[in-house]
Amino acid sequence: MEKILLTMLVSLILGYIFLKLKIPGGLMVGSIVASTILNISTGLAYMPPSSRVLAQLIAGAFIAIGLEKSDLYRLKHIFKPALVLIAGMLILNIISGFLIYYTSSMDLTTSFMSAVPGGMSDIPIISEEMGADSSKVTAMQFIRMVFGIGVFPYLISKVSQLKYFKDEEIENEIYKRITSSNNSFLDLLITMGIASVFGIIGKWTGIPSATLVFSMISTMVFKLTTNRGSMPRWMRRFAQVLSGAYIGSSIEMKEIIELKYLIIPAFLLIMGYLVACFLIGGLIHKKFDMPMNEAMLAATPAGASDMALISADIGIESADVIVLQIIRLVTVVSIFPQIIRFIVSILE
Repeated sequence: MEKILLTMLVSLILGYIFLKLKIPGGLMVGSIVASTILNISTGLAYMPPSSRVLAQLIAGAFIAIGLEKSDLYRLKHIFKPALVLIAGMLILNIISGFLIYYTSSMDLTTSFMSAVPGGMSDIPIISEEMGADSSKVTAMQFIRMVFGIGVFPYLISKVSQLKYFKDEEIENEIYKRITSSNNSFLDLLITMGIASVFGIIGKWTGIPSATLVFSMISTMVFKLTTNRGSMPRWMRRFAQVLSGAYIGSSIEMKEIIELKYLIIPAFLLIMGYLVACFLIGGLIHKKFDMPMNEAMLAATPAGASDMALISADIGIESADVIVLQIIRLVTVVSIFPQIIRFIVSILE
């Protein structure tokens, strides 16, 4: 117990520092760095396997809580763009996974999971469950997040200002997203109870990511049918620290040394996402009359919460970008790992 408390404490402290420094994914990145240093320097870092399960339960519930009834109503208007987005992301994931596999020492599962356009907090913990090298997946996901948040929006704002796109822009009705807020402690207990029961059932199935997926789907149904789901931000942050501490406590010096071989795979990953951002965004813009800046931002490998802030910064008022990002995240964490497992089972 002393090792667990020590690991969580150092993870929380450095995670909080990284958060305050506004490092992308700061809580999780900081907790991974802290627990890794603790493990390598003293060997005292330790987190039980149950912490991974708990992190997935919370992550699944938190993703579900982000979905609103208004998003379902809006879905009929953006269903086709969403299909194009998901199909494009899947193709990108598969191509990038193979490129990473053939240009690095990573195994096939790790290569595919490194290229998954999911969440920094969710994909590393799912990859651990699938038998991938979570330290490498975390590093690649961090690089994806940094560029998705810090570089892509700037490029998009510049490209969308080109005269070619300005002349083609079509004035669409701006969709204003209706969000709900519930801080009831009773509803939080009910939400976590439902997420825990179904998440554990998912764990028993033995299907990779089923813990998170079952937790997410059950919570989603509960919220949309009763409007009583509750998952405060501090719970999500706790899950990020928990995931980071678990991953970092299993990282050894040899795995740190091997990170130097990720330069080429990381370059290929970023170039792939950059090309896909323009291709998928351009296709959605052309076929479905979505403004080019919105279409490209929807195809940016960041997160829904990040997009909510970034879109406002570059003058985008429509919430379709956020809804598309939520759809991407829900689909990616629930379906992509199963597709990856199927591909790997065929090839290995």
